[in-house]
Amino acid sequence: MNISVSSLERRINHGICGEGPIATEEYFINMGPQHPSTHGVLRLLLKLDGETVREVIPVLGYIHRGIEKMGEKAGYRQFVHLSDRIDYLSSLMNNWAVSMVIEKAANIELNDRIQTVRTILAELQRIQSHQLWWGVLGMDLGAFTPFLYGFRDREKLSDVLEKTIGARLTMNYIQPGGLMFDIDSDFVKDVKLFMDYFKPKLAEYETLVSENIIIKERLRGIGVLDAKSAVSLGTTGPVLRASGVMYDLRKSEPYGMYAKTAFEVPVGQSGDSLDRYLVRIVEMRQSLRIVEQLIDNIPDGKYFVMKPAVKIKPPEGAYYSHVETARGILGVFMVSDGKGSKPYRIHLRTPNFNNLWAVTAIAPGWRIADLVAIVSSLDLVVPDIDR
Repeated sequence: MNISVSSLERRINHGICGEGPIATEEYFINMGPQHPSTHGVLRLLLKLDGETVREVIPVLGYIHRGIEKMGEKAGYRQFVHLSDRIDYLSSLMNNWAVSMVIEKAANIELNDRIQTVRTILAELQRIQSHQLWWGVLGMDLGAFTPFLYGFRDREKLSDVLEKTIGARLTMNYIQPGGLMFDIDSDFVKDVKLFMDYFKPKLAEYETLVSENIIIKERLRGIGVLDAKSAVSLGTTGPVLRASGVMYDLRKSEPYGMYAKTAFEVPVGQSGDSLDRYLVRIVEMRQSLRIVEQLIDNIPDGKYFVMKPAVKIKPPEGAYYSHVETARGILGVFMVSDGKGSKPYRIHLRTPNFNNLWAVTAIAPGWRIADLVAIVSSLDLVVPDIDR
């Protein structure tokens, strides 16, 4: 893969070109930066020929907060609450990734109760995340009703999580050594009620959007990302699997209780925006399937295996761990100097950065309206990129 580096000014001012019998002048417009209530503060600089996209140049930095640098000043346990500020729709899975690397470094052994609860919560949040994506995709394509339906159902799941965790969005319930506190006494009952409620709603999603001929035509064949390009760009999660690559850490490197549950990993065939849509719909079904297998079999045991407020001091060395979030692989690289209770270095390999860069490869040649569909199908959370 050839890599070239140039300035933004040079990219903008390198001239005029034409295609076909009539020469046209290319021009630049900004798509964004949008309001944070959309996909995040993202600016795409578009090089256009009429309404045809010739080049997409992502411009980042509008929501950068220096979370990795902050991690060097926070204790190992204190960094957990920063992890749910990156991809806030996968906050519990982010907590899990950070906790896993610390537990690996400090040689902390967990019991099956902790692992089971973590797995259930991760899959519930995968559903919660995909519910929001589904509603927003509909709105991006001009259909406002899916947005209302998606948030209606997401609120019911948020209520279930709030009773145990105390928060609805930036949740930091998973911590090194276990959980902040035990699950709510109504947790099992509430989760089962939600699953009974959501199964027919998921079928409703299919009727309303998946089978909608306008939506299908807006997505089918648009923004095709082939398997080779998906791998070379470093994409992960639904974006990678929609391109035909069957890679999911829950299957390839099982953690938690995934090795003890039966589920399928959906894989696309063409790698277009429709495949990226369909993969996430099937993922919600599979998440329900995983939770169903675990919810009635939560083992007894402690929810925290360490002494309260104990200082964590891992031995000197470099450590790495990763999990499969709703958008792909979150990897946490941590370096300990073995001297204190703060990491020497923390680096995050987040899924959204690489998934965003796929747009530079698949958007050229399509129209502006198609670009909106492509970006929506990538399901980006920009604070996960600007960290």
